[in-house]
Amino acid sequence: MTYELAIGDRTYSSWSLRGWLLFAAFDLPVNVRAARMYSDEFKTLLMDFQPSRLVPAARLDGTVVWDTLAIAEELAQRHPDAGLWPSNPRARAMARAMSAEMHSGFADLRTDCTMNLRRHYPSFAPSDAVLANCARITDLWASARSEFGADGPWLFGKYSIADVFYAPAATRFATYDLPTDEIGSAYIDAHLNEPNFRRWRAMGLAENYVQPGYDIDLPEGEWTGPAPLSAQAVDDGSDVENTHCPYSGDPVTHFFKIEGRVFGTCNAFCRDKTVADPAAWDQFMAIYKG
Repeated sequence: MTYELAIGDRTYSSWSLRGWLLFAAFDLPVNVRAARMYSDEFKTLLMDFQPSRLVPAARLDGTVVWDTLAIAEELAQRHPDAGLWPSNPRARAMARAMSAEMHSGFADLRTDCTMNLRRHYPSFAPSDAVLANCARITDLWASARSEFGADGPWLFGKYSIADVFYAPAATRFATYDLPTDEIGSAYIDAHLNEPNFRRWRAMGLAENYVQPGYDIDLPEGEWTGPAPLSAQAVDDGSDVENTHCPYSGDPVTHFFKIEGRVFGTCNAFCRDKTVADPAAWDQFMAIYKG
């Protein structure tokens, strides 16, 4: 089994987030290849995943699949024991319908509130069309949670493809402070606290790509997800506590400090993704708490 996934910017590409979660959330091994959107590198990456013209695109044992819903269904069929769809037939039917509606709908929310995991705009004023999208999403979340969500914080209790498809919507509610109800707020919090999402966002912050046109001229608030441990990159590794990178096992070359303690990684990206949200990384926390 050999899987590859092409993605764009982690901070802004909602479709890439969906594609990546389809693998990460269900422990399906994949080699991820990322490139900054709108760059020559991005065009080169897509050339290697023809006939796809957009991300995400997956190569599954040599076959390219280039649509998130198609990737989801193909993975569910290949891995029937991974739990990608709910096992209950009625829940599974509703999950499919909700995923399909998100896949093809909510154009006003997508257009006016692009995914931006770097920002929080508490004074954003949504249009009537965006408010209508928010109301519909809130109703869908409440319906699924009330009927099928007793076994966990997700739409159908356990995490499923439906949650993958609504993850970017949850981030939009958080970024733009969009209205929802108590059930919706709890569901959004579940996404912002979910370990795979936290790692995705941390990697986006580590990439430090700031794409023109995604930020808006409004006052900013603090990110509404869990507050990370305070960490900072440093040059001096003389007091480093670990000699090998927690991710690769290679010798440490880049350093960061938390509460006066110095730790190391094998490259700048590993350092910066850890600095962005140290508690999101089990490998690092094993060293930190050890």
